Amino acid sequence: MKDEMTSEQTTDFNPRTRSPFSAIRAIDYTVIFARDMAAMRRFYEDVLALSLARELSPNWIEYGIGSNTLALARPSRIAADAPTPAGSASLQLAFKVSAAEVDACAEELVRQGVALLSPPTNQPFGHRTLFFRDPDGNLLEVYAEL
Repeated sequence: MKDEMTSEQTTDFNPRTRSPFSAIRAIDYTVIFARDMAAMRRFYEDVLALSLARELSPNWIEYGIGSNTLALARPSRIAADAPTPAGSASLQLAFKVSAAEVDACAEELVRQGVALLSPPTNQPFGHRTLFFRDPDGNLLEVYAEL
């Protein structure tokens, strides 16, 4: 005899309705595993002018960005992962600003000697974007909705 499931029983198997992870509402913090902590710290504090929120150790530094935290860390606290090979981006971060500020950010990056991968550009999907890299080669974007 073949077992048949009722529609009520099949909803018990829907991972989205049953998972405790459905309670996630935001990304609270992002960690960048830095190859060169000194260069990364100078870049994020001096070039991007992020405000230091706290320094838990020389291996863990946090910046406040709105309601989120961006941390620079050396891999080893939890997992001893090897650093990402030089020339490889580990991640892309997108920082949201107003449309006029995209151009001002580009000018400041050039003034600070940071190479632009793409100058301020209006994209067909409704964003004005600017792309560049941090000292570890991660891809960074400043954008505005148009």
